[in-house]
Amino acid sequence: MPSRRRTVPSRRPTPSPSVRPTPSPSRRPLHRRPAALGAVVAAALVGGLLTATQSASAAGARIHDIQGSTRISPLAGKQVGEVPGTVTAVRSAGSSRGFWVQDPRPDGDPATSEAVFVFTGKETPKVAIGDAVTVSGTVSEYYPGGKDAGLQSVTEITDATWRTVSTGNPLPAAFRLHPASVPNRYAPDAGGRNIESLPLRPASYALDRYESLEGMRVSVSDARVVGPTSKYHELWVTAEPWHNRTVRGGTLYRSYGDPNGGRIKVASPAPSDRRPFPVADVGDELTGTTAGPLDYGSFGGYTLQATELGRLTDRGPAPETTRKQRPDELAVATYNVENLSPATPQAKFDRLAKALVRNLSAPDIVALEEVQDDNGPADDGTVTAGATLTRLTEAIKAAGGPAYAWRQIDPVNGQDGGQPGGNIRVAFLFNPARVSFTDIEGGDATTPVKVIADQGRATLSASPGRIAPTDPAWKTSRKPLVGQFSLRSRPESRVFVIANHFNSKGGDQGLHGRFQPPARSSESQRIAQAKLVNTFVKELLAVDPKAAVVVAGDLNDYSFSPALKNLTAGGVLTDLVDRLPQAERYGYVYDGNSQVLDHMLTSRRLSRADYDIVHLNAEYADQASDHDPQVLRVRP
Repeated sequence: MPSRRRTVPSRRPTPSPSVRPTPSPSRRPLHRRPAALGAVVAAALVGGLLTATQSASAAGARIHDIQGSTRISPLAGKQVGEVPGTVTAVRSAGSSRGFWVQDPRPDGDPATSEAVFVFTGKETPKVAIGDAVTVSGTVSEYYPGGKDAGLQSVTEITDATWRTVSTGNPLPAAFRLHPASVPNRYAPDAGGRNIESLPLRPASYALDRYESLEGMRVSVSDARVVGPTSKYHELWVTAEPWHNRTVRGGTLYRSYGDPNGGRIKVASPAPSDRRPFPVADVGDELTGTTAGPLDYGSFGGYTLQATELGRLTDRGPAPETTRKQRPDELAVATYNVENLSPATPQAKFDRLAKALVRNLSAPDIVALEEVQDDNGPADDGTVTAGATLTRLTEAIKAAGGPAYAWRQIDPVNGQDGGQPGGNIRVAFLFNPARVSFTDIEGGDATTPVKVIADQGRATLSASPGRIAPTDPAWKTSRKPLVGQFSLRSRPESRVFVIANHFNSKGGDQGLHGRFQPPARSSESQRIAQAKLVNTFVKELLAVDPKAAVVVAGDLNDYSFSPALKNLTAGGVLTDLVDRLPQAERYGYVYDGNSQVLDHMLTSRRLSRADYDIVHLNAEYADQASDHDPQVLRVRP
């Protein structure tokens, strides 16, 4: 969602069968391709289409000559004529139409692709699968999202004409993607530099393998789904079903050094009422063969444009439910509710409420992220969120849950990032029948909360309060909210809960881009944010070494990241996800990678926490949020 995109925001138009809806405000406008290009075009074209300024021709070229053995065609910008091949698929909808053509007479060099995309713009090409054709046109390199997006390019023939030689020809055999054909190493390490000029080594690197197959027919057999079907009719499978497998059938993203090269997106190049796209969840299987040309785009990188789809087999597990807390336990949860506002359909409020009551067993305290203001994305200066929280708490009561109260602080308009006009913030829900909130006046959008000594114990200058809200680390990002709670059964207890939503990964280079390893430009801000929260926790513990502290929320980073290392520095906090079996350490699925972005951390006083990531959203095509909630239970 807008606060939390982890690939480059520029997207190629229409990589799937139909035109995508207008992107959310966090995404840059899509760069559109021109419908046709002449032989002599300036090199810097809007939309990322790169051609040279010469009009030289390459007579007698075949497709492997066009593709070459690097990521950039040696014939880029040149005219080619009468290039032979067989049509293997047609993209017949959207503004990026065209067809894939593959040479049935390969050169035997595994580094050179034998297929290429023929771009026809908004015009539906008059060809059919199985046609033998000869194609003439200009060789071009198209950069999805524009060249500045940092992605790889797609070699294409543009301004094309073609001649059909025969019809009904057999298609070239598909290259089978499986554990032995996908290298374990993901990409060459170029120290963050551009890898375009490096010779392709398809036996050494997964990205090189895919690039050497660009446009060619590839297949996967009995493919396990590792990313659920999206609203754009796309899903993710893996060609390496046992590599970093999660306990529920996904693929775990466990280190920067292993982005899981077996992940492949599956889409469809043409709409069809006769063959609806499967609605799949993580753990399901496309039984049989899924095959088609291998495309590339900004929405996830390499994509199998399936002209043949395996049969969907339901193998995924059911959504989870956590146990109820015992009378002497305090249950604290975190839940990113994904841009919740009064503009949100009631059905989503009802689903969130049902999950909180049934799947999460009505936690005593809930740290919410992405609570929007009372008119949602309307940008008119409204910053209050009472209507949003009232509607949620009423839905919870209607679902049989407790009468939750809430605490939050309205942000300064337009200063906390997220969807423009939405003024997202973190907030607390709490069950007043089980816990008390210690209200201390003085908290507002810009006043920093302080730790105060209180007869040997710690308390707050304001509750709720915000941590260093004017520090540059929180520029256009949500500020942490601190609240002081106590169990009603133990009124002397004090529990400090810090709700967080660190800045997004927007602007980071894509895992599959041409700069390797990719730069994580957004990381420095999260490191600074983590240091501020860590310092605040240290201040609490300096006053009271036995202070009970819970740090929770969407930290937008991994347990192995520098941000989390800075948050736990000095041993003041324990990241509870690290105590789970490795195959269970995730609560978010993106581009087929199951990963952890939400965290719950505790001070030493609460080190015996019972912790659970409740899988009920991220792995499913039908989800109330793109995040799974988390719960811990402690005896403070």
